[in-house]
Amino acid sequence: MQSKNAMHQITEGVIWKQLLIFFFPILLGTFFQQMYNTVDTIIVGRYVGTTALAAVGSTGPLISLINGFFIGMSSGVTVILSQFYGANDHGGIEKGIHTGIALSLILGVLVTVIGIFAGPRILKLIGTPESCLEDALLYTRIYYSGAIGTMVYNMGASILRAMGDSKRPMIFLMITCLVNIVMDFVFVVALNMGVAGAAIATVISQIVSALLVLWVMIRLPGASRLHFTKLRIDSSLMQNILVIGIPAGLQFITFDLSNVLIQSGINSFGDVTVAAWTAYSKTEAIAWMIISAFGVAITTFVGQNFGAQKYKRIRQSIWICLGMSVTLIGAICALLLYCKDFILAIYTTDLEVIRLGGQVMSWIVPYVVIFLPVEIFAGAMRGTGYSVVPTVITFVFVCLFRVLWVIFIVSRYHMIQVLALAYPVSWVLAAIVFFITYFRGTWLHKSIARCGMDPEYQD
Repeated sequence: MQSKNAMHQITEGVIWKQLLIFFFPILLGTFFQQMYNTVDTIIVGRYVGTTALAAVGSTGPLISLINGFFIGMSSGVTVILSQFYGANDHGGIEKGIHTGIALSLILGVLVTVIGIFAGPRILKLIGTPESCLEDALLYTRIYYSGAIGTMVYNMGASILRAMGDSKRPMIFLMITCLVNIVMDFVFVVALNMGVAGAAIATVISQIVSALLVLWVMIRLPGASRLHFTKLRIDSSLMQNILVIGIPAGLQFITFDLSNVLIQSGINSFGDVTVAAWTAYSKTEAIAWMIISAFGVAITTFVGQNFGAQKYKRIRQSIWICLGMSVTLIGAICALLLYCKDFILAIYTTDLEVIRLGGQVMSWIVPYVVIFLPVEIFAGAMRGTGYSVVPTVITFVFVCLFRVLWVIFIVSRYHMIQVLALAYPVSWVLAAIVFFITYFRGTWLHKSIARCGMDPEYQD
Protein backbone atom coordinates (compact mmCIF):
# COMPACT_ATOMS: atom_id res chain seq x y z
CA MET A 1 0.00 0.00 0.00
CA GLN A 2 1.25 3.48 -0.78
CA SER A 3 1.07 4.77 2.77
CA LYS A 4 3.42 2.03 3.93
CA ASN A 5 5.90 2.69 1.12
CA ALA A 6 5.85 6.42 1.81
CA MET A 7 6.48 5.73 5.48
CA HIS A 8 9.61 3.67 4.70
CA GLN A 9 10.94 6.42 2.43
CA ILE A 10 11.30 8.80 5.37
CA THR A 11 11.50 6.73 8.55
CA GLU A 12 14.28 4.48 7.28
CA GLY A 13 17.58 4.94 5.45
CA VAL A 14 20.41 7.49 5.47
CA ILE A 15 18.99 10.73 6.84
CA TRP A 16 20.74 13.26 4.61
CA LYS A 17 19.88 11.27 1.48
CA GLN A 18 16.24 10.92 2.50
CA LEU A 19 16.01 14.63 3.28
CA LEU A 20 17.50 15.59 -0.08
CA ILE A 21 15.28 13.16 -2.01
CA PHE A 22 12.29 14.78 -0.33
CA PHE A 23 13.71 18.31 -0.44
CA PHE A 24 14.50 18.76 -4.15
CA PRO A 25 10.99 18.11 -5.50
CA ILE A 26 9.63 20.51 -2.86
CA LEU A 27 12.21 23.11 -3.90
CA LEU A 28 11.42 22.77 -7.59
CA GLY A 29 7.70 22.89 -6.83
CA THR A 30 8.17 26.01 -4.72
CA PHE A 31 10.26 27.52 -7.51
CA PHE A 32 7.52 27.05 -10.08
CA GLN A 33 4.88 28.28 -7.63
CA GLN A 34 6.94 31.42 -7.07
CA MET A 35 7.24 31.77 -10.85
CA TYR A 36 3.52 32.63 -11.02
CA ASN A 37 4.04 36.09 -9.57
CA THR A 38 7.60 36.42 -10.84
CA VAL A 39 6.51 35.95 -14.45
CA ASP A 40 3.72 38.48 -13.86
CA THR A 41 6.31 40.89 -12.49
CA ILE A 42 8.77 40.45 -15.37
CA ILE A 43 6.20 40.75 -18.14
CA VAL A 44 4.35 43.65 -16.50
CA GLY A 45 7.61 45.47 -15.73
CA ARG A 46 8.99 45.12 -19.25
CA TYR A 47 5.82 45.41 -21.35
CA VAL A 48 3.63 47.76 -19.29
CA GLY A 49 6.00 49.96 -17.24
CA THR A 50 7.43 50.94 -13.86
CA THR A 51 4.10 52.07 -12.41
CA ALA A 52 2.47 48.76 -13.29
CA LEU A 53 5.47 46.91 -11.84
CA ALA A 54 5.05 48.85 -8.60
CA ALA A 55 1.31 48.00 -8.60
CA VAL A 56 1.88 44.25 -8.84
CA GLY A 57 4.74 44.43 -6.32
CA SER A 58 2.74 46.38 -3.78
CA THR A 59 0.15 43.58 -3.62
CA GLY A 60 2.76 40.94 -2.69
CA PRO A 61 2.73 41.39 1.11
CA LEU A 62 -1.07 41.62 1.12
CA ILE A 63 -1.46 38.38 -0.85
CA SER A 64 1.07 36.61 1.37
CA LEU A 65 -0.66 37.93 4.49
CA ILE A 66 -4.13 36.63 3.67
CA ASN A 67 -3.02 33.41 1.96
CA GLY A 68 -0.34 32.69 4.55
CA PHE A 69 -2.69 32.34 7.50
CA PHE A 70 -5.04 29.91 5.80
CA ILE A 71 -2.23 27.89 4.20
CA GLY A 72 -0.59 27.79 7.62
CA MET A 73 -3.82 26.47 9.09
CA SER A 74 -3.83 23.68 6.52
CA SER A 75 -0.39 22.62 7.76
CA GLY A 76 -2.20 21.19 10.77
CA VAL A 77 -3.60 18.56 8.40
CA THR A 78 -0.12 17.87 7.03
CA VAL A 79 1.40 17.32 10.46
CA ILE A 80 -1.36 15.00 11.63
CA LEU A 81 -1.36 13.03 8.38
CA SER A 82 2.43 12.67 8.56
CA GLN A 83 2.05 11.17 12.01
CA PHE A 84 -0.74 8.84 10.79
CA TYR A 85 1.47 7.66 7.96
CA GLY A 86 4.40 7.17 10.31
CA ALA A 87 2.18 5.06 12.59
CA ASN A 88 0.53 3.33 9.56
CA ASP A 89 -2.93 4.30 10.88
CA HIS A 90 -5.23 3.70 7.87
CA GLY A 91 -8.39 4.94 9.56
CA GLY A 92 -6.71 8.19 10.57
CA ILE A 93 -5.32 8.63 7.05
CA GLU A 94 -8.76 8.35 5.45
CA LYS A 95 -10.39 10.78 7.90
CA GLY A 96 -7.49 13.21 7.61
CA ILE A 97 -7.59 13.37 3.80
CA HIS A 98 -11.33 14.03 3.56
CA THR A 99 -11.34 16.51 6.42
CA GLY A 100 -8.39 18.32 4.83
CA ILE A 101 -9.98 18.72 1.39
CA ALA A 102 -13.32 19.78 2.94
CA LEU A 103 -11.44 22.35 5.01
CA SER A 104 -9.64 23.69 1.92
CA LEU A 105 -12.96 24.34 0.17
CA ILE A 106 -14.24 26.28 3.19
CA LEU A 107 -10.98 28.23 3.47
CA GLY A 108 -11.06 28.99 -0.26
CA VAL A 109 -14.43 30.71 0.09
CA LEU A 110 -13.24 32.66 3.15
CA VAL A 111 -10.05 33.81 1.43
CA THR A 112 -12.01 34.96 -1.64
CA VAL A 113 -14.40 37.04 0.44
CA ILE A 114 -11.67 38.52 2.65
CA GLY A 115 -9.34 39.23 -0.27
CA ILE A 116 -11.95 40.95 -2.44
CA PHE A 117 -13.55 43.06 0.28
CA ALA A 118 -10.72 43.69 2.77
CA GLY A 119 -7.81 43.70 0.32
CA PRO A 120 -8.48 47.14 -1.19
CA ARG A 121 -8.86 48.68 2.28
CA ILE A 122 -5.54 47.21 3.38
CA LEU A 123 -3.77 48.51 0.26
CA LYS A 124 -5.01 52.00 1.04
CA LEU A 125 -4.18 51.63 4.72
CA ILE A 126 -0.52 50.80 4.03
CA GLY A 127 -0.19 53.85 1.80
CA THR A 128 0.12 52.30 -1.65
CA PRO A 129 1.25 55.18 -3.94
CA GLU A 130 -1.65 56.89 -5.72
CA SER A 131 0.14 56.46 -9.04
CA CYS A 132 -0.26 52.66 -8.88
CA LEU A 133 -3.20 52.26 -6.46
CA GLU A 134 -5.86 51.74 -9.13
CA ASP A 135 -3.89 48.95 -10.83
CA ALA A 136 -3.06 47.36 -7.47
CA LEU A 137 -6.75 47.29 -6.52
CA LEU A 138 -7.67 45.71 -9.86
CA TYR A 139 -4.96 43.04 -9.55
CA THR A 140 -6.07 42.17 -6.00
CA ARG A 141 -9.75 41.75 -6.85
CA ILE A 142 -9.09 39.51 -9.85
CA TYR A 143 -6.42 37.47 -8.04
CA TYR A 144 -8.70 36.62 -5.13
CA SER A 145 -11.54 35.54 -7.40
CA GLY A 146 -9.49 32.36 -7.91
CA ALA A 147 -8.37 31.85 -4.31
CA ILE A 148 -10.26 28.56 -3.93
CA GLY A 149 -7.90 27.02 -6.50
CA THR A 150 -4.90 28.06 -4.42
CA MET A 151 -6.35 26.62 -1.21
CA VAL A 152 -7.33 23.30 -2.79
CA TYR A 153 -3.99 22.88 -4.52
CA ASN A 154 -1.96 23.68 -1.39
CA MET A 155 -4.01 21.32 0.74
CA GLY A 156 -3.85 18.52 -1.82
CA ALA A 157 -0.12 18.99 -2.36
CA SER A 158 0.45 18.99 1.41
CA ILE A 159 -1.47 15.72 1.73
CA LEU A 160 0.62 14.11 -1.03
CA ARG A 161 3.83 15.30 0.64
CA ALA A 162 2.65 13.99 4.01
CA MET A 163 2.54 10.51 2.49
CA GLY A 164 6.05 10.97 1.07
CA ASP A 165 5.10 12.01 -2.49
CA SER A 166 6.81 15.32 -3.24
CA LYS A 167 7.33 14.66 -6.97
CA ARG A 168 3.81 15.00 -8.34
CA PRO A 169 3.10 18.38 -6.69
CA MET A 170 6.31 19.56 -8.35
CA ILE A 171 5.20 18.27 -11.77
CA PHE A 172 1.81 19.97 -11.41
CA LEU A 173 3.44 23.30 -10.66
CA MET A 174 5.75 22.93 -13.68
CA ILE A 175 2.68 22.44 -15.86
CA THR A 176 0.72 25.32 -14.37
CA CYS A 177 3.72 27.64 -14.48
CA LEU A 178 3.91 27.00 -18.22
CA VAL A 179 0.19 27.72 -18.45
CA ASN A 180 0.74 30.99 -16.58
CA ILE A 181 3.56 32.09 -18.89
CA VAL A 182 1.48 31.40 -22.00
CA MET A 183 -1.54 33.16 -20.53
CA ASP A 184 0.61 36.17 -19.51
CA PHE A 185 1.78 36.64 -23.08
CA VAL A 186 -1.76 36.22 -24.38
CA PHE A 187 -3.47 38.62 -21.97
CA VAL A 188 -0.71 41.15 -21.24
CA VAL A 189 1.32 41.29 -24.45
CA ALA A 190 -1.06 40.20 -27.21
CA LEU A 191 -4.34 41.57 -25.80
CA ASN A 192 -2.71 44.53 -23.98
CA MET A 193 -4.76 43.98 -20.79
CA GLY A 194 -2.05 45.23 -18.40
CA VAL A 195 -2.13 44.13 -14.76
CA ALA A 196 -5.63 42.70 -15.22
CA GLY A 197 -4.25 40.28 -17.78
CA ALA A 198 -1.48 39.20 -15.40
CA ALA A 199 -4.01 38.54 -12.64
CA ILE A 200 -6.31 36.56 -14.96
CA ALA A 201 -3.36 34.42 -16.08
CA THR A 202 -2.53 33.62 -12.45
CA VAL A 203 -6.14 32.69 -11.62
CA ILE A 204 -6.33 30.29 -14.58
CA SER A 205 -3.07 28.67 -13.46
CA GLN A 206 -4.33 28.24 -9.89
CA ILE A 207 -7.48 26.50 -11.09
CA VAL A 208 -5.47 24.13 -13.31
CA SER A 209 -3.18 23.20 -10.38
CA ALA A 210 -6.19 22.41 -8.16
CA LEU A 211 -7.78 20.20 -10.80
CA LEU A 212 -4.54 18.28 -11.33
CA VAL A 213 -4.03 17.50 -7.64
CA LEU A 214 -7.65 16.40 -7.23
CA TRP A 215 -7.35 14.16 -10.30
CA VAL A 216 -4.41 12.33 -8.72
CA MET A 217 -6.01 12.01 -5.29
CA ILE A 218 -9.15 10.28 -6.63
CA ARG A 219 -6.86 7.68 -8.22
CA LEU A 220 -4.78 6.81 -5.14
CA PRO A 221 -5.05 3.30 -3.66
CA GLY A 222 -6.70 2.21 -0.41
CA ALA A 223 -7.18 4.62 2.49
CA SER A 224 -5.31 7.36 0.59
CA ARG A 225 -7.99 7.68 -2.11
CA LEU A 226 -10.20 10.77 -2.16
CA HIS A 227 -13.97 10.13 -2.46
CA PHE A 228 -16.01 13.29 -2.96
CA THR A 229 -19.00 11.62 -1.30
CA LYS A 230 -16.95 11.25 1.90
CA LEU A 231 -15.96 14.91 2.16
CA ARG A 232 -16.80 16.14 5.64
CA ILE A 233 -15.24 17.73 8.68
CA ASP A 234 -14.46 15.13 11.36
CA SER A 235 -15.02 17.02 14.62
CA SER A 236 -12.51 15.11 16.78
CA LEU A 237 -9.82 15.33 14.13
CA MET A 238 -10.62 18.96 13.42
CA GLN A 239 -9.85 19.90 17.02
CA ASN A 240 -6.32 18.51 16.69
CA ILE A 241 -5.91 20.18 13.31
CA LEU A 242 -6.84 23.57 14.77
CA VAL A 243 -4.57 23.13 17.80
CA ILE A 244 -1.63 22.75 15.42
CA GLY A 245 -2.91 24.74 12.44
CA ILE A 246 -3.99 28.01 14.05
CA PRO A 247 -0.62 28.68 15.73
CA ALA A 248 1.12 27.60 12.51
CA GLY A 249 -1.10 29.97 10.53
CA LEU A 250 -0.34 32.79 12.94
CA GLN A 251 3.38 32.04 12.63
CA PHE A 252 3.11 32.24 8.85
CA ILE A 253 1.43 35.62 8.95
CA THR A 254 3.74 37.14 11.55
CA PHE A 255 6.29 37.44 8.75
CA ASP A 256 3.68 38.81 6.39
CA LEU A 257 2.29 41.27 8.94
CA SER A 258 5.73 42.72 9.39
CA ASN A 259 6.19 42.77 5.60
CA VAL A 260 2.93 44.68 5.19
CA LEU A 261 4.23 47.25 7.64
CA ILE A 262 7.59 47.30 5.89
CA GLN A 263 5.71 47.81 2.60
CA SER A 264 3.99 50.85 4.06
CA GLY A 265 7.43 52.22 4.90
CA ILE A 266 8.69 51.44 1.39
CA ASN A 267 5.63 53.12 -0.12
CA SER A 268 6.57 56.33 1.66
CA PHE A 269 9.71 56.57 -0.52
CA GLY A 270 7.74 56.68 -3.82
CA ASP A 271 7.06 54.38 -6.77
CA VAL A 272 10.71 54.10 -7.92
CA THR A 273 11.68 52.70 -4.53
CA VAL A 274 8.62 50.43 -4.54
CA ALA A 275 9.65 49.09 -7.96
CA ALA A 276 13.27 48.63 -6.77
CA TRP A 277 12.18 46.75 -3.65
CA THR A 278 9.84 44.61 -5.78
CA ALA A 279 12.67 43.66 -8.14
CA TYR A 280 14.97 42.93 -5.17
CA SER A 281 12.38 40.76 -3.41
CA LYS A 282 11.75 38.74 -6.57
CA THR A 283 15.52 38.27 -6.98
CA GLU A 284 15.96 37.18 -3.38
CA ALA A 285 12.97 34.85 -3.66
CA ILE A 286 15.17 31.96 -4.78
CA ALA A 287 16.87 31.93 -1.36
CA TRP A 288 13.52 31.98 0.43
CA MET A 289 12.24 29.18 -1.79
CA ILE A 290 15.15 27.02 -0.64
CA ILE A 291 14.60 27.97 3.00
CA SER A 292 10.88 27.22 2.72
CA ALA A 293 11.57 23.86 1.05
CA PHE A 294 13.89 22.86 3.89
CA GLY A 295 11.20 23.92 6.37
CA VAL A 296 8.52 21.79 4.67
CA ALA A 297 10.93 18.86 4.36
CA ILE A 298 11.93 18.87 8.04
CA THR A 299 8.30 19.26 9.19
CA THR A 300 7.15 16.22 7.22
CA PHE A 301 10.31 14.24 8.03
CA VAL A 302 9.92 14.89 11.76
CA GLY A 303 6.15 14.25 11.59
CA GLN A 304 6.52 10.76 10.15
CA ASN A 305 9.41 9.84 12.43
CA PHE A 306 7.50 11.19 15.42
CA GLY A 307 4.57 8.97 14.47
CA ALA A 308 7.03 6.05 14.26
CA GLN A 309 8.51 7.16 17.65
CA LYS A 310 12.05 7.50 16.28
CA TYR A 311 13.18 10.36 18.51
CA LYS A 312 16.93 9.96 18.00
CA ARG A 313 16.39 10.13 14.24
CA ILE A 314 14.41 13.34 14.73
CA ARG A 315 17.27 15.04 16.60
CA GLN A 316 19.83 13.89 14.04
CA SER A 317 17.71 15.08 11.13
CA ILE A 318 17.39 18.60 12.56
CA TRP A 319 21.15 19.16 12.68
CA ILE A 320 21.74 17.52 9.31
CA CYS A 321 19.03 19.70 7.76
CA LEU A 322 20.45 22.83 9.38
CA GLY A 323 23.95 22.05 8.11
CA MET A 324 22.80 21.40 4.54
CA SER A 325 20.62 24.52 4.47
CA VAL A 326 23.38 26.82 5.79
CA THR A 327 25.81 25.53 3.16
CA LEU A 328 23.40 25.86 0.25
CA ILE A 329 21.89 29.22 1.25
CA GLY A 330 25.34 30.70 1.86
CA ALA A 331 26.40 29.75 -1.68
CA ILE A 332 23.15 31.00 -3.25
CA CYS A 333 23.34 34.36 -1.48
CA ALA A 334 26.95 34.86 -2.59
CA LEU A 335 25.92 34.13 -6.19
CA LEU A 336 22.95 36.53 -6.00
CA LEU A 337 25.17 39.34 -4.76
CA TYR A 338 27.74 38.72 -7.49
CA CYS A 339 25.09 38.74 -10.25
CA LYS A 340 22.69 41.28 -8.75
CA ASP A 341 22.78 43.88 -11.53
CA PHE A 342 22.31 41.28 -14.25
CA ILE A 343 19.39 39.65 -12.41
CA LEU A 344 17.66 42.94 -11.59
CA ALA A 345 17.87 43.96 -15.26
CA ILE A 346 15.58 41.02 -16.06
CA TYR A 347 12.73 42.79 -14.26
CA THR A 348 13.17 46.32 -15.52
CA THR A 349 15.17 48.53 -17.88
CA ASP A 350 14.99 51.50 -15.48
CA LEU A 351 18.61 52.15 -14.40
CA GLU A 352 17.60 53.92 -11.18
CA VAL A 353 15.44 50.96 -10.15
CA ILE A 354 18.36 48.59 -10.84
CA ARG A 355 20.80 50.76 -8.87
CA LEU A 356 18.56 51.08 -5.83
CA GLY A 357 17.53 47.41 -5.94
CA GLY A 358 21.20 46.41 -5.92
CA GLN A 359 21.82 48.53 -2.84
CA VAL A 360 18.93 46.93 -0.97
CA MET A 361 20.30 43.48 -1.84
CA SER A 362 23.69 44.43 -0.42
CA TRP A 363 22.08 45.50 2.86
CA ILE A 364 19.98 42.33 3.39
CA VAL A 365 21.09 39.28 1.36
CA PRO A 366 24.44 38.66 3.17
CA TYR A 367 22.53 38.01 6.40
CA VAL A 368 19.76 35.69 5.15
CA VAL A 369 21.62 32.62 6.46
CA ILE A 370 20.99 33.85 10.03
CA PHE A 371 17.30 33.05 9.57
CA LEU A 372 17.84 29.32 8.97
CA PRO A 373 17.72 28.19 12.64
CA VAL A 374 14.34 29.91 12.91
CA GLU A 375 12.91 27.99 9.95
CA ILE A 376 14.45 24.59 10.76
CA PHE A 377 13.75 24.56 14.51
CA ALA A 378 10.21 25.90 14.05
CA GLY A 379 9.49 23.37 11.30
CA ALA A 380 10.77 20.49 13.42
CA MET A 381 8.69 21.57 16.41
CA ARG A 382 5.57 21.83 14.24
CA GLY A 383 6.23 18.29 13.01
CA THR A 384 5.69 16.98 16.53
CA GLY A 385 2.58 19.12 17.03
CA TYR A 386 4.40 21.67 19.23
CA SER A 387 3.40 24.88 17.45
CA VAL A 388 2.37 27.50 20.03
CA VAL A 389 5.83 28.42 21.33
CA PRO A 390 7.40 28.81 17.83
CA THR A 391 4.50 31.08 16.96
CA VAL A 392 5.06 33.27 20.03
CA ILE A 393 8.80 33.51 19.39
CA THR A 394 8.26 34.47 15.76
CA PHE A 395 5.59 37.01 16.62
CA VAL A 396 7.67 38.77 19.26
CA PHE A 397 11.06 38.77 17.58
CA VAL A 398 9.98 39.14 13.96
CA CYS A 399 6.61 40.86 13.74
CA LEU A 400 6.46 42.97 16.90
CA PHE A 401 10.11 43.93 16.72
CA ARG A 402 9.75 45.16 13.12
CA VAL A 403 6.61 47.09 14.00
CA LEU A 404 8.49 48.90 16.75
CA TRP A 405 11.48 49.40 14.44
CA VAL A 406 9.38 51.12 11.77
CA ILE A 407 7.47 53.21 14.30
CA PHE A 408 10.41 54.40 16.38
CA ILE A 409 13.50 54.06 14.21
CA VAL A 410 12.44 54.50 10.58
CA SER A 411 10.15 57.39 11.44
CA ARG A 412 13.13 59.18 12.98
CA TYR A 413 15.79 58.15 10.44
CA HIS A 414 13.81 58.11 7.19
CA MET A 415 16.28 56.20 5.02
CA ILE A 416 15.69 53.02 3.03
CA GLN A 417 18.83 51.38 4.45
CA VAL A 418 17.55 51.91 8.01
CA LEU A 419 14.29 50.21 7.05
CA ALA A 420 16.20 47.30 5.47
CA LEU A 421 18.24 46.82 8.65
CA ALA A 422 15.09 45.61 10.45
CA TYR A 423 15.42 42.24 8.70
CA PRO A 424 18.89 41.04 9.84
CA VAL A 425 18.44 42.41 13.37
CA SER A 426 15.12 40.57 13.82
CA TRP A 427 16.64 37.34 12.43
CA VAL A 428 19.49 37.44 14.94
CA LEU A 429 17.14 37.90 17.90
CA ALA A 430 14.74 35.15 16.78
CA ALA A 431 17.58 32.68 16.06
CA ILE A 432 19.06 33.15 19.54
CA VAL A 433 15.73 32.42 21.23
CA PHE A 434 15.10 29.34 19.04
CA PHE A 435 18.53 27.94 19.94
CA ILE A 436 17.73 28.33 23.63
CA THR A 437 14.30 26.71 23.19
CA TYR A 438 15.73 23.77 21.26
CA PHE A 439 18.49 22.97 23.73
CA ARG A 440 16.11 23.08 26.67
CA GLY A 441 14.43 20.07 25.04
CA THR A 442 11.00 20.48 26.64
CA TRP A 443 9.32 20.84 23.23
CA LEU A 444 9.91 17.18 22.32
CA HIS A 445 9.12 15.81 25.79
CA LYS A 446 5.81 17.71 25.90
CA SER A 447 4.83 16.45 22.44
CA ILE A 448 5.59 12.85 23.45
CA ALA A 449 3.56 13.22 26.66
CA ARG A 450 0.64 14.85 24.82
CA CYS A 451 0.38 11.90 22.42
CA GLY A 452 0.84 9.29 25.17
CA MET A 453 3.91 7.83 23.47
CA ASP A 454 6.80 5.88 24.95
CA PRO A 455 9.64 8.39 25.51
CA GLU A 456 12.27 5.65 25.20
CA TYR A 457 10.96 3.95 22.05
CA GLN A 458 13.47 4.01 19.17
CA ASP A 459 12.40 1.38 16.59
